[in-house]
Amino acid sequence: MEPQTTTTAPKVFARLDVSQNRRYFGVAMLGGLGLLLLYIAAAHPPQELLGLVTLILFGAGALWQGWRLWRATAQGILLTSEGLHLTDGTEICRLDQIRDVDRGFFSFKPSNGFLLRLKEPMPRVWAPGLWWRFHTRAGIGGTTSARQGKEMADAITILLSERGADLLMGGADTPPDS
Repeated sequence: MEPQTTTTAPKVFARLDVSQNRRYFGVAMLGGLGLLLLYIAAAHPPQELLGLVTLILFGAGALWQGWRLWRATAQGILLTSEGLHLTDGTEICRLDQIRDVDRGFFSFKPSNGFLLRLKEPMPRVWAPGLWWRFHTRAGIGGTTSARQGKEMADAITILLSERGADLLMGGADTPPDS
């Protein structure tokens, strides 16, 4: 008889889902802008070649960004005991990489979201409407629910403070030094 190996999935502490109304609105606005710019380029082309090229490039760029927004917002974000992940398993960052959480009014963060300050620089990534990461900062939010974003930021803060307390005491299983 072969031994069974069981893999336990990490515990999910919080989930951040995309608001479908915001998703549709964002894609419609970008798609509408792209189509409008391309229509102007086709129906009423400017006299200068540079103006025509600019309209076409910005129109195509808006359509491309609408498509990227649609694809990125098909996912949600999960806070597990290991860190932040997309629902497809893509890792955003591990909990031990997070220095602190900023939800301040004047912080450079996504709408309905929060900013993570990371301990070490990580590669740049941008999923429009959901999250981004640049150097030692990661922004979570955008087309997401404000309530879920606040709950996730609070959960990360609690997990970080618990982890910090465990480190100060020498680990969860080790009694503090007397």
